[in-house]
Amino acid sequence: MSEEIIRLSDVGMRFNLSTEKVDSLKEYFIKMMKRELRFNEFWALRHISFSVEKGDRVGILGLNGAGKSTLMKVIAGVFRPTEGEVVKQGVLAPMIELGAGFDMQYTGEENIFLYGAVLGHSRKYMEEKYDEIVAFSELGKFIHVPLKNYSSGMKSRLGFSIATAVSPDVLILDEVLSVGDAKFKKKSEAKLVSMMDTGVTVLFVSHNLAQVRRICNKAMILDHGEIKHFGPIDEVADIYEEMTK
Repeated sequence: MSEEIIRLSDVGMRFNLSTEKVDSLKEYFIKMMKRELRFNEFWALRHISFSVEKGDRVGILGLNGAGKSTLMKVIAGVFRPTEGEVVKQGVLAPMIELGAGFDMQYTGEENIFLYGAVLGHSRKYMEEKYDEIVAFSELGKFIHVPLKNYSSGMKSRLGFSIATAVSPDVLILDEVLSVGDAKFKKKSEAKLVSMMDTGVTVLFVSHNLAQVRRICNKAMILDHGEIKHFGPIDEVADIYEEMTK
């Protein structure tokens, strides 16, 4: 019997976009106190309902501005939805943007323990995983350098190495495999595939349709914050391919 690990019920995410030009924080608060600020409502997500079963690998597809990253942040708990309900089981390891969960002033080594703590793991557990993380990241001596001096590819490699080493129940990846060299991308994809054999659930945002086809068993198409299609990977990928011709 399949086990539901994530469920969203009629989820909506609204942002209020200011229509006023405000030049300073002081001016913003003055206008706010005088109720002179005007906002436009923008619904980044609307009527989102779906469930993910344990072991599913779901590709999230859509053009820029479709709501993909907002959806990942709602599932990860970064955003609290304006309406609807999100139910999750187990440990989630989100990689929803480069540097998320990191402190740029800390070294790579210090950030391994920081990110581990964010995910709820003890220092002892992270010490056991440390050598594996450093080896997979291929950062070498740069592990002792502050992250503010890292390239985007180096940050991505460190984040991916930590997230995949700590055996999460759900791995959320937002375009992280699009950064870095071809060799590391191939290595990362192989690591994902090996994790799937252990039943890890993956939510995977990517513009690389061929990669989504290789990794995922299901896919979703988002368009202007709404789900247009959700189902088996081949069926949904074919529809998306036609959409983007």
